[in-house]
Amino acid sequence: MSLARTRRPALGVALRDAGLAALIAAGLFLPMVGLRTDVGPTGALFLRTRWTDVLLLMLVVFAGRFLVRLWQEWKTERRAPGFSQRIAGPLSRSGRFVAPVFLLLAVLLPVLPGVGRYELDLGILVLTYVMLGWGLNIVVGLAGLLDLGYVAFYAVGAYSYALLAQYFGLSFWICLPLAGLLAAFWGILLGFPVLRLRGDYLAIVTLGFGEIIRLVLLNWVTLTGGPNGISGIARPTFFGLTFTVGGGPGSFAEFFGLEPSPTHRVVFLYYLILALALLTNWVTLRLRRQPLGRAWEAMREDEIACRSLGINITTTKLTAFALGAMFGGFAGAFFATRQAFISPESFTFIESAIILAIVVLGGLGSQLGVAVAALVLIGGFEVFRDLQEWRMLVFGGAMVLIMIWKPRGLVGSRTPTVALGEKRAISASMVAEGRG
Repeated sequence: MSLARTRRPALGVALRDAGLAALIAAGLFLPMVGLRTDVGPTGALFLRTRWTDVLLLMLVVFAGRFLVRLWQEWKTERRAPGFSQRIAGPLSRSGRFVAPVFLLLAVLLPVLPGVGRYELDLGILVLTYVMLGWGLNIVVGLAGLLDLGYVAFYAVGAYSYALLAQYFGLSFWICLPLAGLLAAFWGILLGFPVLRLRGDYLAIVTLGFGEIIRLVLLNWVTLTGGPNGISGIARPTFFGLTFTVGGGPGSFAEFFGLEPSPTHRVVFLYYLILALALLTNWVTLRLRRQPLGRAWEAMREDEIACRSLGINITTTKLTAFALGAMFGGFAGAFFATRQAFISPESFTFIESAIILAIVVLGGLGSQLGVAVAALVLIGGFEVFRDLQEWRMLVFGGAMVLIMIWKPRGLVGSRTPTVALGEKRAISASMVAEGRG
């Protein structure tokens, strides 16, 4: 009898919330989806109504909110207090096997049956965002510095490589570390003015910094080409061997006795970005175990306590900005050599938002979570490409559902960097919201 009494109010609350959500959805979708302008046979515009689509969306919102509310009520009433703590250990142990499986699949992807040019290009795109996410994870996830202008370092790396290769004739392997160093230098320049800022104020300043870099690239026409960008960027070589479609002397195909194919260059670029991403991951994991990495995590939790312990906050913040920017510069150099063309339109604020969404949805401070989030967001976005105008709605709805289901990220629990005695995974419920 008591179970029935508790279930009836829960159903009533869920129905009320679902009805309110459906009304709000109606207010949003009536003008945005229900009314649309189309071009008639004579070229004149006419208004077309789509009330069936609006009704379908309202039903979807109603059902989704109803199920989410019931799930929240069930979690509150049924779940034991220590449930998340009990499953944190098994999840952490299972993560030890998930990461090697992902790595094995990434290494074997080009030789798997059924994998063609499209899958390789998608893999390159996903790995690029994985590398960018791991670079931003140093700044946001480990150091706790909210950066909304990370795309600026991405742009600095891309333009540094393009300009050095164009004006000085340097190869990719020489320009790659130089692009990273230049991006790190700009990261330090950004870090100095924002040493005393935190939270929303820091986010606004970094957002402005990203827009300043984009506007400079857009208006400095004599150097960057302005809106026309830079084309004909040099491609990387494999120990001096070029990847030409027709083969010939000095080419990769001619040296190894292979049939010339454009797939060779794509496979080489895939393994190149995989190596750069793994390098980023390895450096980050090594630094987390060092005093610098522990200082980052301590500053993320409580900056005032760090100062009282004698930690140099200035050096800690600048190193976080510099290292995060350096990996962004590496990714930018790879982007430039892969595309052979760059323009300011490739480095807008939406890129920073996507990278930050990958870090937050994956779990702040979690390397595996960032990789999974990049695969879900970037790869999933390509899966829904055939939906055309509906794909952004599906994409946004998926992000909302992820944050409702896992508000601290896909991988919220993690093993502490340093522990006295046995290392036990820290559940996301034991830390602040979003700090898992």
